[in-house]
Amino acid sequence: MRSTLRVLLLSLACSAALAAQAQTPAPARVAIPAGDLASALGELARQSGIQLVYRADQLKGLHTQGVEGTLSTDEALQRLLRGSGFTTRRDVSGAILVVRQTPAAAPAPPPRAPAASAGPTPSAATADAQPVTDLASVQVLGSRIRRAQVEGPAPVEVITAEQIQANGFTSVPDVLRAMTQNSGETQSQQSGSGADFSPGAQQVDLRGLGPNHTLVLVNGRRIADFPLPFKGRSNFTDISNIPLGMIDRIEVLTGSASAVYGSDAISGVVNFVLKKQADGTTVDLRLGDTSRGGGESVDLSISGGVSRGAFNAVFGAELIEQKPLWAYDRAIQDSTMDAPTERARVSRRAYLRTDWWDDYIDPGQATCDGLAGQNDGTTYYAFRPRYGYFCGSDEAIGYGTILSQRRGVNAYASLSHMLGNGSEWFADLQLGYHKLELFKDVRAWSYMAPDGNEAGYFFNQATDQVEYWQRQFSPEEMGGLDNGMVRTAQRTFGLTTGLKGQLGEHWDYEAAFSHSQYQARIAWPQIVAASANALFLGPQLGEYTDDDGNVFPIFDADPQRLYTPLTRGEYDAIAAYTVYHPQSSTQTASFTVTNAALFALPGGDAGFAAVVEAGHQAYDLNPDPLATQYYYYSWKDSDGHGSRNRWAVASELRMPVLDTLNLSLAARYDQYRYSGTSTGKPTYSAGVEWRPLASLLLRGSWGTAFRAPDLHYLYSGPGNDETSGIDYFGCLSDAADDCSDYEEGLIRSREGNPRLQPETSTSWTAGLVWSPGERFDVSLDYFDIDMREQVQDMSVDAILRDEASCRLGALDPASPTCVDALARVTRTSDGRLYGIHVNPVNVARERTSGVDLGLHYSLVTAIGEFRFSGNHSWVRMHEFQQFAGDPVEDEFAVNSGFDIPRSKSSASVTWSRNRWSATLHGQRLGKLPNGWSYDQVWEDGDPGPMIEATYRYNASLRFRLTERAQLALSATNLFDKMPPKDPTYTAYPYYDISWFDAVGRTVYLQYTHKFGGAPL
Repeated sequence: MRSTLRVLLLSLACSAALAAQAQTPAPARVAIPAGDLASALGELARQSGIQLVYRADQLKGLHTQGVEGTLSTDEALQRLLRGSGFTTRRDVSGAILVVRQTPAAAPAPPPRAPAASAGPTPSAATADAQPVTDLASVQVLGSRIRRAQVEGPAPVEVITAEQIQANGFTSVPDVLRAMTQNSGETQSQQSGSGADFSPGAQQVDLRGLGPNHTLVLVNGRRIADFPLPFKGRSNFTDISNIPLGMIDRIEVLTGSASAVYGSDAISGVVNFVLKKQADGTTVDLRLGDTSRGGGESVDLSISGGVSRGAFNAVFGAELIEQKPLWAYDRAIQDSTMDAPTERARVSRRAYLRTDWWDDYIDPGQATCDGLAGQNDGTTYYAFRPRYGYFCGSDEAIGYGTILSQRRGVNAYASLSHMLGNGSEWFADLQLGYHKLELFKDVRAWSYMAPDGNEAGYFFNQATDQVEYWQRQFSPEEMGGLDNGMVRTAQRTFGLTTGLKGQLGEHWDYEAAFSHSQYQARIAWPQIVAASANALFLGPQLGEYTDDDGNVFPIFDADPQRLYTPLTRGEYDAIAAYTVYHPQSSTQTASFTVTNAALFALPGGDAGFAAVVEAGHQAYDLNPDPLATQYYYYSWKDSDGHGSRNRWAVASELRMPVLDTLNLSLAARYDQYRYSGTSTGKPTYSAGVEWRPLASLLLRGSWGTAFRAPDLHYLYSGPGNDETSGIDYFGCLSDAADDCSDYEEGLIRSREGNPRLQPETSTSWTAGLVWSPGERFDVSLDYFDIDMREQVQDMSVDAILRDEASCRLGALDPASPTCVDALARVTRTSDGRLYGIHVNPVNVARERTSGVDLGLHYSLVTAIGEFRFSGNHSWVRMHEFQQFAGDPVEDEFAVNSGFDIPRSKSSASVTWSRNRWSATLHGQRLGKLPNGWSYDQVWEDGDPGPMIEATYRYNASLRFRLTERAQLALSATNLFDKMPPKDPTYTAYPYYDISWFDAVGRTVYLQYTHKFGGAPL
């Protein structure tokens, strides 16, 4: 294997060294409409195959009259640049540089490779609505520019629309999931947590630091958060509604970037750049289907543009329909018999009675036979070892969706108009409407007391004993699974508008206002607790106290009622939908000035940018008022609403101090005001680029970052969930040897904390980019992020320990610690633990470091051109400490309870010749903890503790039918791989849904046709 690898690397190096030099293109037909100059240059590069380098900030507001005809490259360029004040020259690599014209009397400066330097340069890409600039301000168009000449001080990965299509990606979450830096555990479409808290939404989690620490932008502007919080805790940005068909490229900067972008950019920035240039109209139709059946999809996108004199417009629309994929459509998870162990292969308890000691009360064979028609004829007389008999179904477990049903439309327009004074009005408009439906599980019921206690035990006067009843409702009772769908309607809207132009000879300005909002209507199916109690148990007849002092409600309940299927009318009488109307919004006004030639340095002109801005952010959960009470079975949610104002000032300076040395500096100050509180934070960043050789870049960056207190962490209203904790007071009072025997179920109440402070971090990178040839480059970067004051909910265990110490006198009961702890713990009249109250606090620290490796290579042969690319991320360390003084946890350790990979890789090879092109893309996900290690119960001798690395492949084949028509065939999960088998993962669906699914191979057929404008 090692010998093969050496041969491969040697071959790549030799091929790169022998790559042919670029030849001057012969005259060819070009057709480029009038409009934005930068867009026109991009279209010329695409049509002619040349490579261009230019400063995007210098071309702002410039237009061209276009060009059409059979022309040489130089002729076409000169016509496009006519009257713009710019001209061209070639640098030592053969690249064509677009530069300002110099006076005729002055000799043109000699070409310098660093003139093509890129990276985070003075720009106004800041905070809530920073002007539309790119993470890399130098545009590089073409295939033979050496990366060492254009990369900046911090690594920026760019994923183009062509790469997205070639690699077989069909949604934004798919694209980002393949990124090696996206290493966090997020919600999938079959996540129970997602169904309960944020149905239909999906997240990106750079470096595994949490979705709320990745800043997501569209065209350099912030978009409104998903209006419901991630796992009921923190706000985040939903990436599932971003229109894939309208994306020009995705730019990803990893590491602390608050000095440029403001709050949230702790682990990095993802910027979706939508299409800004279109000549003619392009129509894309894509049909998809899975090899194993289910989950069919249709995607239709249309994009076009018009240019009339000083007015330019680009527009697009995308229609999406995704049919649901049900769990019962996949053999790997359609039954409890799919569980990995015999002990876990127990029928689901559709009908269950137990006594006080949790022993099952036998319903009898005849009773279960009478229910055989339920759950699609799969209910039978079942047995669970050590517990007893019940009426159950093996296949009722498969009532859930792997892929949600989605229907929606996205629309986008980018408009601009040149004004008479040389300024330009611009506007970007985004609209989206989506309807999603997913099925989490059938509804269930057991007795819930009016105070929310879900222990479920009652004294049954009909049988003279304490009992527990449990019931799951079959699709036949519900009137079909469609009546149990979680239904979501999402509306998104974004508008940015403003003016930009020149102030004097060297200064550019932009004044902009942006608004983004996200509104939803989300409906969850529920069982009304009191109505179900009355239907099954009848009226309460009083209370019963046993010999141990336990108090139970009394009912006279005929057990036959439990085992009688409900009519549709009876089910409708106890079922309801709880409907929320959450919404969020963000607005920002900003004014930016830039100067690309502030002063001269030996290496060139220094660039400068400054911005001042003010903004507002708000959210409102708007829950069903009944959902904040003990009305629905096992569902008591919290309300939450609030807003805040903010302002910021920021500046950036880029200094080419030598021909081979560039320095970058940025500073920013943000202040947030809410509820009479004011909190501010300065952040800084610095970067260095040194090119000792034209083919080698050595780079490094350092920065501080912060995240302003999350709105939901600040303003979350009171709400409850269920947890457990150890009664240390009871354990120590009894002088017990093992306190684990004193673990009790708890009702945890929670609300926000308006006294939270910002989370902070520092980050640094160091690396190199080596381009020994025009067709080969490699990059290697080390990263380190240290996050402090991370917001976490208070520890239940720590509170219970303090409570015990205070009650037993180890701590002064009058101390602030004791006053607080004793007030947070609730006990019943007989002294048993009942509830605990928590809120979020700034306590945690998290740190991660590792290496990113990137490789690109192209080879021209007699049978076509081959392009290779690869990325690999390896995490050296990822540590977490919840409270000061707590042990530092290694997230990669066995039994850590964390679920992140140490490494991720992706690679692709593309072949193209004449009208044909084909791509094979592969992804490798490193080892993950198995079920027992994740649950922190793995011991020596058990299976595992890790799941081995997994591999998935996509493939695509494209053929250009004519100059205006193209057909593409692609497949995701080419080899139809199912999730890896884990003998310890006994929880349904028996695999880790954060990283895997059972969709299998999906095949797509796409037809593209272009009307008008230049050929495809």
